[in-house]
Amino acid sequence: MFYVLTKYFEAALERSPFGYLRVFHFVGFQCAAAVLLSFLVVMLLADRVIGWLRRQKIGDNPNFDEATMNALMNTKKGTPTMGGLLVIGAIAGTIFLLGDLHNFYVSLSIVCVLLMGGIGMMDDWLKLTALRRGSGSRQGLSGREKMAFQIGVALMICAFTWYYGHNIPVARGLFVPFYKPAILDLPLPLYLLFGTLVIVGASNAVNLTDGLDGLASGCMIITASSFVVLSLIIGDARRSADLLYHFLGAGGQMAVVSSAIVGACMGFLWFNCNPARVFMGDTGSLALGGLIGYVAVVIRQEILLIVIGGVFVAEALSVMLQVSYFKYTRKRFGEGRRIFLMSPLHHHFQKKGWNETQVVVRFWLVGALLAAAALATIKLR
Repeated sequence: MFYVLTKYFEAALERSPFGYLRVFHFVGFQCAAAVLLSFLVVMLLADRVIGWLRRQKIGDNPNFDEATMNALMNTKKGTPTMGGLLVIGAIAGTIFLLGDLHNFYVSLSIVCVLLMGGIGMMDDWLKLTALRRGSGSRQGLSGREKMAFQIGVALMICAFTWYYGHNIPVARGLFVPFYKPAILDLPLPLYLLFGTLVIVGASNAVNLTDGLDGLASGCMIITASSFVVLSLIIGDARRSADLLYHFLGAGGQMAVVSSAIVGACMGFLWFNCNPARVFMGDTGSLALGGLIGYVAVVIRQEILLIVIGGVFVAEALSVMLQVSYFKYTRKRFGEGRRIFLMSPLHHHFQKKGWNETQVVVRFWLVGALLAAAALATIKLR
């Protein structure tokens, strides 16, 4: 019924004096509108949301097992967190208003950002209140709990995505840079395993990066902008043929999803740049990472996400290497040793003497260079 009504109104629009509104049917225009709309939503609602967070006393309380870092981050105490609610609301609302809801991938992207954001919100809320099991603990979800929820959501999303496009060879292929055809036709078990790894990995990588004012939101603007370009190419038969790229028509709408991410992060960065008035918390970082991972899964650019989101990857790897090496050396030599002065990687550079703004801007520059290199592979193929 909804589909029939939509077609009726589209036909009526063609005959009306407002026929120029047909531009909203073009993906390129939808992308531009999505950036503007999501940006404006955040700008208009930010003061109210930040004020509400302050009244609820939902403030950050950074605590490191290191006196120097505690001193560096002391000024951030009390800054409202859970600002990711702004980002999630702007993205989901923009996709709903401007995206093609007949497109299964678009509808599932809304589900993805809401569920991943819900996990983050649960974690933030438990950290910032004394409600956890009535014990007064403020540690949030345990690592196992958080991972279990993330894996469950990612598995569900990947399963629906595979079943929707399993009759389309391109939709289940594994593509790598510099090589034109798919290197592997993924069966369901491999698709679920790989897709879940990408979504959960991206979600946690963005979460680990979100430790300095503007770092995660700025890097996400660069990453999502790259995926706007990739989605527009993959979703257009002529562009993809000219560049000898794979074509997935339904994947073109992922450009609108990525544009909504860009606009929302731009608006959030207005309030999150140093000195930050609000932090996104796990609410925003888990949602953003999960959603960009889902976009990569849909348009089959999971490998390229590793290059484009190289800053996120480096931050996550620094934590894994630091923890693994510390445990190994403690077992082998009786005392734990470290590779980095501190992890995630941005704190390592802080301890080397870079101030916060230097770390953030230089990481942005590295992110932009990685994105440019990744996009160059499109033509170099």
